[in-house]
Amino acid sequence: MTSTTLTLRRLNRTLLRRQLLDARAEVPVADAVARLLAIQAQEPNWVFAGLWSRVACFARADLEAAVEARTLVRGPLLRGTQHLVTADDYAWLRPTVAPVLHGLARSTYYRRETDGIDPAELVALAREVLGADLVPRKDLAAALAARWPGRRGAVLAAAVEARSPVVHGPSTSAFGSWWSRRSIRVADAAAWLGRPVGDADPGALVRRYLAAFGPATIMDVQAYTGLTRLRPLTDALRDDPGAGLRTYRGPDGAELLDLADAGLADEDAPAPVRFLAAFDNAVLGHRDRTRLLPEEHRTTVMPGYSMVHATVLVDGFVAATWTVADGSLAVHPLVPLPAGVEDEVLAEGARMAAFLDLDADGVTLGR
Repeated sequence: MTSTTLTLRRLNRTLLRRQLLDARAEVPVADAVARLLAIQAQEPNWVFAGLWSRVACFARADLEAAVEARTLVRGPLLRGTQHLVTADDYAWLRPTVAPVLHGLARSTYYRRETDGIDPAELVALAREVLGADLVPRKDLAAALAARWPGRRGAVLAAAVEARSPVVHGPSTSAFGSWWSRRSIRVADAAAWLGRPVGDADPGALVRRYLAAFGPATIMDVQAYTGLTRLRPLTDALRDDPGAGLRTYRGPDGAELLDLADAGLADEDAPAPVRFLAAFDNAVLGHRDRTRLLPEEHRTTVMPGYSMVHATVLVDGFVAATWTVADGSLAVHPLVPLPAGVEDEVLAEGARMAAFLDLDADGVTLGR
């Protein structure tokens, strides 16, 4: 059977469509998050920027209300980092990525503080402290350090989050965010959601990933989720006529998996200027990021130390980064921008600045 070969531009336009970056979606914020599978939320304030570029008429209050209503929750998930997901998805996603989190709990960073401590005892005490309520993370850390003197409570608390389903509660103590690192409160996930966490479902994770990021290679799936050894599963899904998958070939000849009914965008589809958040899903969604981020700009956007800068898409590809400082938004082009495109970038930047309560008239564009 011969697979269709997809061009880089077609992969780019398809990713924009599935990431809601070709046109803002007129859906509730929880529906948008579900379509994206998860939103990177390691740096909480950036969540607002990422959703504003994807959801029509998005307001910060929409997200705050969804978190307060427990429709959306934040916790350590994909790759062990903090993500925002729907409560329904958390129930199966957390146990599915548990091997990644448990692996982190066994890493050297945690072992320095947890050696000699029975993991079951650690989790049991944490659950006792948490009960059915939100508890400041610092209080949980203090209780754990009191039980095991000489250990760093903050690391013990983080180990609990890696070993047991825990979510972060909402908070309005930080400007522009419903939580901050200084005021994070945590809760046992089952108590917070009012239902037990379910069973792992790696097949569902593969399908939902493809819906949000496909067509993609198995290595792309593993890079985004943090899971490994998924090939037997993806091979079984690919070969199962009832699984609803199909294959393509990428520009380099690699096999790409996708949902058979997902559809592809035309490579000449319009691609408006979009401002992406730092650590944006669209940038981090694949092992091979060239469908969005040209290789020559990768080290500028991703300089190391786990940093992924906020970027600007022009014609569907990263062409600039952007920063916020002293109440103003600044755009830093990575390539020369034509005069007409400069105007579009400045206009979209002004709209983003207004949304973030920055100086909309003070957006600057470097040369």
